[in-house]
Amino acid sequence: MSRMIHVFERTTHEAHEWVNDLAGRTGWTNEREVLHLLRAVMMRIRDHLPLNEMAQFSSQLPIILRGMFFEGWQPKLTPVQERHAADFIAAIDAEVGDVIDYQGPSDIKAVFNVINARISRGEVEDIRACLPQELRDFWPVP
Repeated sequence: MSRMIHVFERTTHEAHEWVNDLAGRTGWTNEREVLHLLRAVMMRIRDHLPLNEMAQFSSQLPIILRGMFFEGWQPKLTPVQERHAADFIAAIDAEVGDVIDYQGPSDIKAVFNVINARISRGEVEDIRACLPQELRDFWPVP
Protein backbone atom coordinates (compact mmCIF):
# COMPACT_ATOMS: atom_id res chain seq x y z
CA MET A 1 0.00 0.00 0.00
CA SER A 2 2.77 2.45 0.84
CA ARG A 3 4.33 1.96 -2.62
CA MET A 4 1.01 2.89 -4.25
CA ILE A 5 0.71 5.98 -2.04
CA HIS A 6 4.23 6.96 -3.12
CA VAL A 7 3.13 6.83 -6.79
CA PHE A 8 0.24 9.18 -6.01
CA GLU A 9 2.49 11.55 -4.09
CA ARG A 10 5.10 11.58 -6.86
CA THR A 11 2.63 12.29 -9.67
CA THR A 12 0.95 14.99 -7.59
CA HIS A 13 4.34 16.58 -7.03
CA GLU A 14 5.21 16.35 -10.75
CA ALA A 15 1.90 17.92 -11.79
CA HIS A 16 2.43 20.68 -9.25
CA GLU A 17 5.87 21.35 -10.78
CA TRP A 18 4.21 21.85 -14.18
CA VAL A 19 1.68 24.26 -12.65
CA ASN A 20 4.41 26.17 -10.78
CA ASP A 21 6.49 26.39 -13.96
CA LEU A 22 3.55 27.80 -15.91
CA ALA A 23 2.65 30.20 -13.09
CA GLY A 24 6.20 31.52 -13.17
CA ARG A 25 6.08 32.00 -16.94
CA THR A 26 2.69 33.75 -16.93
CA GLY A 27 2.95 35.62 -13.64
CA TRP A 28 -0.42 34.22 -12.57
CA THR A 29 -0.91 33.56 -8.84
CA ASN A 30 -4.10 31.51 -8.87
CA GLU A 31 -3.04 27.87 -9.27
CA ARG A 32 -6.52 26.77 -10.23
CA GLU A 33 -6.55 29.21 -13.15
CA VAL A 34 -3.02 28.19 -14.15
CA LEU A 35 -4.10 24.55 -14.25
CA HIS A 36 -7.18 25.54 -16.24
CA LEU A 37 -4.98 27.23 -18.87
CA LEU A 38 -2.60 24.26 -19.01
CA ARG A 39 -5.49 21.84 -19.41
CA ALA A 40 -7.24 23.91 -22.09
CA VAL A 41 -4.12 24.21 -24.25
CA MET A 42 -3.13 20.56 -23.84
CA MET A 43 -6.61 19.38 -24.76
CA ARG A 44 -6.64 21.58 -27.85
CA ILE A 45 -3.25 20.19 -28.87
CA ARG A 46 -4.61 16.69 -28.25
CA ASP A 47 -7.48 17.30 -30.63
CA HIS A 48 -5.01 17.98 -33.45
CA LEU A 49 -2.98 14.81 -33.02
CA PRO A 50 -3.33 11.38 -34.58
CA LEU A 51 -3.89 8.59 -32.06
CA ASN A 52 -0.31 7.29 -31.96
CA GLU A 53 1.16 10.74 -31.41
CA MET A 54 -1.44 11.50 -28.77
CA ALA A 55 -0.43 8.35 -26.88
CA GLN A 56 3.28 9.14 -27.15
CA PHE A 57 2.77 12.70 -25.90
CA SER A 58 0.55 11.63 -23.01
CA SER A 59 3.07 9.01 -21.89
CA GLN A 60 5.45 11.83 -20.94
CA LEU A 61 2.89 13.67 -18.81
CA PRO A 62 2.50 13.20 -15.06
CA ILE A 63 -0.33 10.72 -14.47
CA ILE A 64 -2.68 13.41 -13.15
CA LEU A 65 -2.13 15.61 -16.20
CA ARG A 66 -2.47 12.57 -18.45
CA GLY A 67 -5.93 11.99 -17.01
CA MET A 68 -6.86 15.61 -17.70
CA PHE A 69 -5.41 15.30 -21.19
CA PHE A 70 -7.85 12.50 -22.06
CA GLU A 71 -10.82 13.85 -20.09
CA GLY A 72 -13.72 14.54 -22.44
CA TRP A 73 -11.87 13.24 -25.49
CA GLN A 74 -14.19 12.15 -28.29
CA PRO A 75 -12.16 10.06 -30.76
CA LYS A 76 -14.71 10.45 -33.55
CA LEU A 77 -14.18 14.23 -33.47
CA THR A 78 -10.40 14.10 -33.79
CA PRO A 79 -8.10 15.04 -35.23
CA VAL A 80 -9.68 18.42 -35.89
CA GLN A 81 -9.10 20.02 -39.26
CA GLU A 82 -8.47 23.50 -37.88
CA ARG A 83 -5.80 25.09 -40.09
CA HIS A 84 -5.19 28.52 -38.58
CA ALA A 85 -3.44 29.62 -35.40
CA ALA A 86 -6.16 32.25 -34.92
CA ASP A 87 -8.77 29.48 -34.63
CA PHE A 88 -6.62 27.63 -32.07
CA ILE A 89 -6.20 30.84 -30.06
CA ALA A 90 -9.93 31.60 -30.29
CA ALA A 91 -10.75 28.15 -28.89
CA ILE A 92 -8.44 28.76 -25.92
CA ASP A 93 -9.85 32.28 -25.49
CA ALA A 94 -13.34 30.81 -25.27
CA GLU A 95 -12.16 28.41 -22.59
CA VAL A 96 -10.10 30.73 -20.36
CA GLY A 97 -10.87 34.24 -21.61
CA ASP A 98 -12.78 35.09 -18.44
CA VAL A 99 -9.60 34.77 -16.33
CA ILE A 100 -8.54 38.31 -15.36
CA ASP A 101 -4.81 37.63 -15.86
CA TYR A 102 -5.23 35.96 -19.25
CA GLN A 103 -3.05 37.60 -21.92
CA GLY A 104 -4.08 35.52 -24.94
CA PRO A 105 -1.30 34.35 -27.26
CA SER A 106 1.54 35.08 -24.83
CA ASP A 107 -0.02 32.81 -22.19
CA ILE A 108 -0.64 30.08 -24.76
CA LYS A 109 3.02 30.32 -25.78
CA ALA A 110 3.94 30.00 -22.10
CA VAL A 111 2.18 26.61 -22.08
CA PHE A 112 4.10 25.61 -25.21
CA ASN A 113 7.33 26.62 -23.47
CA VAL A 114 6.46 24.51 -20.41
CA ILE A 115 5.85 21.54 -22.71
CA ASN A 116 9.14 22.28 -24.50
CA ALA A 117 10.95 22.24 -21.15
CA ARG A 118 9.27 19.19 -19.63
CA ILE A 119 8.99 16.59 -22.38
CA SER A 120 11.64 15.31 -24.73
CA ARG A 121 12.70 17.51 -27.61
CA GLY A 122 12.03 14.68 -30.05
CA GLU A 123 8.45 14.36 -28.84
CA VAL A 124 7.90 18.12 -29.09
CA GLU A 125 9.19 18.00 -32.66
CA ASP A 126 6.87 15.08 -33.45
CA ILE A 127 3.87 16.93 -31.99
CA ARG A 128 4.69 20.12 -33.86
CA ALA A 129 5.08 18.15 -37.12
CA CYS A 130 1.45 16.98 -36.77
CA LEU A 131 0.13 20.53 -36.53
CA PRO A 132 -0.84 22.88 -39.37
CA GLN A 133 1.97 25.20 -40.45
CA GLU A 134 0.46 28.31 -38.84
CA LEU A 135 0.26 26.55 -35.50
CA ARG A 136 3.82 25.20 -35.85
CA ASP A 137 4.96 28.74 -36.51
CA PHE A 138 3.11 29.95 -33.40
CA TRP A 139 4.67 27.27 -31.14
CA PRO A 140 8.25 28.29 -30.18
CA VAL A 141 10.93 25.85 -31.33
CA PRO A 142 12.34 23.93 -28.34
